[in-house]
Amino acid sequence: MEDKSLPVYTQHFWAKSDKLDRQRIHLLEHHLADVAACFEALLLQPTIRRRLARSGGRDDLDDATAARLAVLAAMHDIGKVNVGFQTQVWRDADFPPGKRPPRVGHTLDLSPVLNNKDWKTADWFFPALGWDAMLDWDDRDGETVCGLFVATLSHHGLPLPLEGTRQPNPAVWRSYGDLNPQEYVKRIGQLARKWFPAAFAPDAPPLPSAPAFQHHVLGLCNLADWLGSNKEWFEFVDTPQDDYIAHARQKAADAIDAVGLNLDGQRAAFASVPAFADLFSIDGGAPNAIQRAALDTSLDERLLIIESETGSGKTEAALWRFAQMYAAGLVDGIYFALPTRAAAVQIHGRVNDFIARLFPNGDGPEPVLAVPGYLRAGDATGRQLHDYQVWWDDHAGHDARRWAAESSKRYLTAQIAVGAVDQAMLGALQVKNAHLRTSSLARNLLVVDEVHASDVYMGVILESLLDAHIGAGGYALLMSATLGATARWRWLQAGQPVAGDRSPSLDDAIATPYPAVSIADAAGESVSDAGENGQEKTVGITAEPAMRDFDAVAQRALTAARAGAKVLIVRNTVGYAVQTQQAVEELAGPDDARLLFSANDVPALHHGRFAAGDRRLLDAAVERRLGKERQPGGGIVVGTQTLEQSLDIDADLLITDLCPVDVLLQRIGRLHRHRRDDRPDGYQSPVCVVLAPPGDDLSPLLASGQNANGLGPGGYVYQSLHILEATRRLIAEHPQWRIPEMNRLLVENATHPTALESITQEMGLEWKAHAISNEGGYIADRQTARNHVIKFDKSFCLDNQEVCFPGNEERIRTRLGDDRVDITLDPPPSSPFNGAPIDGIALSVRWLGDAEAPDSVEPTPGEDGFEFSIGDRKFRYDRLGLQRA
Repeated sequence: MEDKSLPVYTQHFWAKSDKLDRQRIHLLEHHLADVAACFEALLLQPTIRRRLARSGGRDDLDDATAARLAVLAAMHDIGKVNVGFQTQVWRDADFPPGKRPPRVGHTLDLSPVLNNKDWKTADWFFPALGWDAMLDWDDRDGETVCGLFVATLSHHGLPLPLEGTRQPNPAVWRSYGDLNPQEYVKRIGQLARKWFPAAFAPDAPPLPSAPAFQHHVLGLCNLADWLGSNKEWFEFVDTPQDDYIAHARQKAADAIDAVGLNLDGQRAAFASVPAFADLFSIDGGAPNAIQRAALDTSLDERLLIIESETGSGKTEAALWRFAQMYAAGLVDGIYFALPTRAAAVQIHGRVNDFIARLFPNGDGPEPVLAVPGYLRAGDATGRQLHDYQVWWDDHAGHDARRWAAESSKRYLTAQIAVGAVDQAMLGALQVKNAHLRTSSLARNLLVVDEVHASDVYMGVILESLLDAHIGAGGYALLMSATLGATARWRWLQAGQPVAGDRSPSLDDAIATPYPAVSIADAAGESVSDAGENGQEKTVGITAEPAMRDFDAVAQRALTAARAGAKVLIVRNTVGYAVQTQQAVEELAGPDDARLLFSANDVPALHHGRFAAGDRRLLDAAVERRLGKERQPGGGIVVGTQTLEQSLDIDADLLITDLCPVDVLLQRIGRLHRHRRDDRPDGYQSPVCVVLAPPGDDLSPLLASGQNANGLGPGGYVYQSLHILEATRRLIAEHPQWRIPEMNRLLVENATHPTALESITQEMGLEWKAHAISNEGGYIADRQTARNHVIKFDKSFCLDNQEVCFPGNEERIRTRLGDDRVDITLDPPPSSPFNGAPIDGIALSVRWLGDAEAPDSVEPTPGEDGFEFSIGDRKFRYDRLGLQRA
């Protein structure tokens, strides 16, 4: 019986305490009920339940299995019964003199009990918990239940290691004052039986034994713990209540509803998919060939690849297919993965419009912009406050529907989200909360835009993600304008039994239909001819040895712009783009000011090193200057690869650096993108000028360590000279490119292994050494990626060491490209374009050198911008973007 004279936190086992008042507690048994109820509520959602079942090799989960998993979820914080954890909130006066127990945690410190090194505790712990009854759920001598138990104990987002972490400490598991861990563990075991009696029903099937099932359970338990730990839904209760589970279930249902995971109401109100023209606001428009082919392919296909030329409406094809899949109950939502953050920002607006038309009554979800630092859901923008709180501009307060948008860790729990592909890939990597991402993503259609084969490391990660996603019964759609046969074959094997490498020969690859929709069949792949999209164009293309001649490039652009042409200049690196912009400005006469690209009348260029607010301003300015509704008159826009992805822009003349042919075709997609009759004389047919290094071939770049513009082994953007040399030759051999008719010929002759090997044989020993070096790099990248991905086929029990993460998360994120840190600028300086405050800026960790990333820096205002320092590194920000000073 409770002694009213003693503090409640010294008499009862607690799980949560208030940050501002440590002695204000939420009882452990109540928190266990909260999380178990949230886990149970998640499994009441049909798609989530089916995906979990599929990861275990079943079509659905029976009620007994669901209840058993809820019991295990209820045990997720059982490690908190140790008195070393419980006394953390005690005041000094609460301890008997000289008898303070050591301070310990609740996960790693449980490991010696689990592995029986603390056998004194294990002897009573497992019987008190009711472990023998749980072993009846298993047909593998306890391995399956053990693996699932460890998975739920890993609910903080990192697999719990069973070895080598803590020494046995039986003292913290003994009685202390009014706290008796053994009796309390027994109480929890009894409560779990009471809460979920179906778990102990006789003759129920054994738990699924597939290791992937354990991984999926971890992700859902991680999510349930986040929901069940939120004081907004689960207020603190410090007095035991035998009927608390009913309260927890109601609150869990409220939480699931609040964050948009329960779609019952939304689906009941959904009438039908609007007509294509209405869905995409196209006056009298009908789907084109690729869009129709995407929909005509069976919705039951787990993996679909759409290949079509840039600007042909692949985005609309993906969204239209998603709408039909949602209507059929196959998926709950969509994650649209783009190659860059900037591309995600652009597509988010289009997806936002699409969702508004798909749910015309206004009862649809708000698409989340899954880009760190943006805080956007639908049309609303949030502002980060202290203690992880977010206030939204349209409500001047908190909105639970935007829970997923408020943290990058929760992006993939959103029903509709648009973000960079790295946010999805983090679900396959050994980083904290990865399982939460993967399990949450499983219910949605995963769309990956502009997938290709140029990055081996990223390719292996995406393969692992697709294997897990499709293995859990999920659906994926990959899109590309320039996918090679080898890459297409590899992607189609995701989630399939290993079929070996039977990818097409070079001749067969060139003869493969394009545009096309591909699926995996019994033979490995099936490619269907989609037909033409009505966007055919013939591009005149030439290579000029002017890569380093900035004045010549500027003069060529100015001549065209003075004749009324819209000129797009795409450089491979920010450095070359800045020098090109400066050359254009220097050569422009007094009457040419109108030709220069600007934002709010401030001359500028476009690349990825601008603050978020300025980048949005520049994106909008580019689309006004070169968009579909562009104004008459000449103009010049200079930038980097950010101009080739997702921006709906239309140039009369393209000047671009040499790059791999698949990238070059992507850039050409911004040339004569729309049919129009107002192009100036001399530019009524599309022309592309490719800036190449001087010389008859690219051999000089083999030894070039400086000024290589990102090309070759001395560069860092496009390192394979074989692909670049093949591209250079295709330009010389084919002065006119008929698109999309020639897409297969162009891409395969620059990416197929047979074509690249012929260049190696022709060019001699240095090129062979370069090929060997590249292959060695590919092998190293492939092995590094395999070491970094989660081992979804390994058990948390038997293969615990292989499942656990090595602790190099920062290096993994950096290798992925998720290496930018957000630096707060305090006080906020002014934008060089509109004077708006710039609260912060993203900085690559590579630019920090040995310095630690600070939380904030104090900028120094300067002419047309500002400067700041981190360690011994100085940085400048102005209308040209962020630069090393």
